[in-house]
Amino acid sequence: MDQHLFIGNALCVVDDAGYLSLPKFVRATLALRSDAGMIFAGAHESDPCLISYDLDHVRTLAGEFTRRRIAEEAVAPLAHHARARRTFGLVEEILVEAGGSIRLPAMLRRRAGIDRRALIVGAGGLFEIWNPVLALESGDPGLRDLAAFHLEIQLAA
Repeated sequence: MDQHLFIGNALCVVDDAGYLSLPKFVRATLALRSDAGMIFAGAHESDPCLISYDLDHVRTLAGEFTRRRIAEEAVAPLAHHARARRTFGLVEEILVEAGGSIRLPAMLRRRAGIDRRALIVGAGGLFEIWNPVLALESGDPGLRDLAAFHLEIQLAA
């Protein structure tokens, strides 16, 4: 179990090349969890956002993947192939630059509909990267309220 969790949220500006500055809560947690200067990002299992995490969390995902595959073998024997691709194949390794900036690859930005803004939401061992407009359409009332709050603050500034 991870000792240092991603807790917090922030709205970030994304430039034309896909660069964004990771918020302080993400940078601080990464510094405590890993010194590799690398994160991974891929599609969320069910929501239209990205998930991002460090190498230690990759090991956690591998263990969860094996447990789920074993549990589902009798019921849905092929379901694990799509999960394996999403978990390990449709993921990008992203360099965290010295100042805390990252460049989201174009494929991932397209997949999550991320354009000029990204809503970063802590989710324990990982963090989510949302298009804030899509977050407004989420089935999660808390996420909708969070996105609305950040967008209202940005419009007022």
